[in-house]
Amino acid sequence: MQCNDRRRFLAKVGSGMLVGSLGASLAGDLGISSAYAEDRDDRLTFGDMEPLVALMQETPLNRLQRVLLDRINGGTDLPTLIAAGSLANARTFGGHDYVGFHTFMALSPALEMSAELASERRALPILKVLYRNTDRIQQFGGSSREVLKRLDAVKHEGARVSAKALQAATRQADVVNAERIMASISDQPAKQIFNKVQFPVQDDANVHRVVLAWRAWLAIDLLGQQHAGTLLRQSVRFCLQDSKNRLEKGRPDPELWTLLPKLLDQYKLPGKAIGARQGDDQWIDEMAWTLFRSDRRQAADAAAQALADGYAPDQIGEAMSIAANLLLLHDPGRSNDQDGDKVKGSVHGASVGVHASDAANAWRNIAAVSNRRNTVASVIVGAYHTAGQSPHVRPDRWPLENDAVEAINDPSELLKTAEAAVRDRDQALAAAATQRYGELGGSPRPMFDVLLSFATSQDGALHAEKYYRTVTEEFAKTRPSMRWRHLVGLARVSASEYGTPAPGYQEACELMNVDA
Repeated sequence: MQCNDRRRFLAKVGSGMLVGSLGASLAGDLGISSAYAEDRDDRLTFGDMEPLVALMQETPLNRLQRVLLDRINGGTDLPTLIAAGSLANARTFGGHDYVGFHTFMALSPALEMSAELASERRALPILKVLYRNTDRIQQFGGSSREVLKRLDAVKHEGARVSAKALQAATRQADVVNAERIMASISDQPAKQIFNKVQFPVQDDANVHRVVLAWRAWLAIDLLGQQHAGTLLRQSVRFCLQDSKNRLEKGRPDPELWTLLPKLLDQYKLPGKAIGARQGDDQWIDEMAWTLFRSDRRQAADAAAQALADGYAPDQIGEAMSIAANLLLLHDPGRSNDQDGDKVKGSVHGASVGVHASDAANAWRNIAAVSNRRNTVASVIVGAYHTAGQSPHVRPDRWPLENDAVEAINDPSELLKTAEAAVRDRDQALAAAATQRYGELGGSPRPMFDVLLSFATSQDGALHAEKYYRTVTEEFAKTRPSMRWRHLVGLARVSASEYGTPAPGYQEACELMNVDA
């Protein structure tokens, strides 16, 4: 059988398997046929995962949750559903669509959230993000408009494979050469591909640029090495699209193109061993305020200096995370009503503090899993990214309703106060009750459970799952004397986003016979 014929055969087998797995009658009712996707030589397919990936793309939205619950009841586990949703998203959007890549970035956090819920509710965050995923895929055009195509390793043979070559291609918005490079490295270990992709990721301070790369890495753990190239191509395509926009609009080259190599050379960081020096509370606090108050060049230099002085990268990462949290706790909120539920005074969604926190978390995590060069580069770029944003917030902390809770000494009463304040959309009281609860030594798990329920049920303007996961990770990594500020921030964001239930959530609760 010739290669092209074999591809057509496998594509037909994949779509036939989907029909077979659903049954011809049900598949017909759902509008799915064995010819659900155009027979194309360049279509990217996923072997044994293809039927489930296709189901995520093609099942009509009004039947999706019933079909997914049937799969769960039939033995398909939640990680497999998230894996299929990730591949469907990557193939369809390829890092190009705003809602699309935000949904991809919510998939692994939803899986982590599910593990924190009672067994009868664990599917809820999974169904929530998969509903959003399929909805956006179908709005985008489904299988007829897929961005990622199959890469032919023979066709692209001979391309240079260095990280700098990939970086050069993305800077020039050269899709053909960038894809050739990705094809030529597709059989390398996932970590090698990941480290090459970091070069273009480090070229600009953009929250989606870095969080997409980090979430793609986590998805590799779920899906396996064979899908590393596909998942990381999303980041490359995002960088290519960003460069295309920059060139079309005549914007200058990003400052990091020259600043990062200058600092690496100035402090001789590529040749230095990674330090292990620990900062005390005062050092962390001072570094956090430096990052909060400085402009971006100053912050990058401060991070490079700390690395040269032997401080462990994660110590700078901890300060970076706290500085990002300061942006949230100093944020006066939106100055006027915006689209959807982002009303005046709100801080959820794409706010300065939420974005800074998610970005700091991603840079910190990438630094922890990268090679030596990318570890120090990620810390420097992360510091640069976090800084320079304080002009958008208050110089002093946004006031909480501390007077309303200072006389409450019962942690259980504070849990009730925080929950009621979130439902009343009272950011100041929700944050104050959470802060007081922490001051009294309350166990973090009950407070996380309260706020997890809102991260699961509310829409959150595309950021609820991602930011909840950021806070859980940063709370765990931050020293006890400073960690509660992260939960205070989450309480404030939860109150801000309350009142707009996630599409499909009510239906999922009814189908699962659990309270909404």
